[in-house]
Amino acid sequence: MYRFLLTPRWWGINVFVALSIPFCVFMGTWQLGRFEDRVDTHRAAEQRPDPGKRAAVPLDELLPVDKETSGRHATATGRYGEQFLVPERQLDGKRGSYVLTLLRTGSGKALPVVRGWLPAGAKAPTAPAGEVTVTGALQASETTSSDGASAAGGAAPGRLGMISAASLVNLVPDDVYDAWITLPAAPDGMKPVPAAAPRGSTLDLKAFQNLGYTLEWFAFAGFVLFMWFRFVRREAEAAKDQALGLDPA
Repeated sequence: MYRFLLTPRWWGINVFVALSIPFCVFMGTWQLGRFEDRVDTHRAAEQRPDPGKRAAVPLDELLPVDKETSGRHATATGRYGEQFLVPERQLDGKRGSYVLTLLRTGSGKALPVVRGWLPAGAKAPTAPAGEVTVTGALQASETTSSDGASAAGGAAPGRLGMISAASLVNLVPDDVYDAWITLPAAPDGMKPVPAAAPRGSTLDLKAFQNLGYTLEWFAFAGFVLFMWFRFVRREAEAAKDQALGLDPA
């Protein structure tokens, strides 16, 4: 009754099922592993001491920025130069702009310094003149996936879409650090911008997307197996009816 499983058509179906189920299980296991990695990273980040409470050290000692140094307080000395607004940034539920000023350091490179957040329509205060020493929370350069970042930066003079060396390279003559700092205190009229957690250290939407994909792959494997059994049963019943001389129609 089950000889139909050896026909060419069913050979194709069987091969498809035999390949699909392991593939779905593999993909589901891989997505589950990604989710578990994010959970482990999140737990490790929670157990680490608050980076903002550790002693400030010179900027160059914390570079390049990684999950261990992100949020650490870095110090740098130099003179303020070009100033930019980074629009469409939210703070406390309100829209405004970051005020970013480049600090030309003794190394010849410029450090982007976010001096504060400014409400929409307000005028940014002028940066202090002369040599200054700043201390702020170190942050990695933004990407197009960062909150509030836009790849359309630089379209308007004096504005940036995202804070990164790549977005500043054609706007200023100096080399720019592949990092930035946000000051813990802001001048009058502005609010300090809190440091963001390192990318990949929080249970964000992407982590739960991995979990959702895990369930989808396992469900698809079960669906393939269920449909295979259903088709086999239907074909076997049809073969039985033919053997009894019944009209399949």
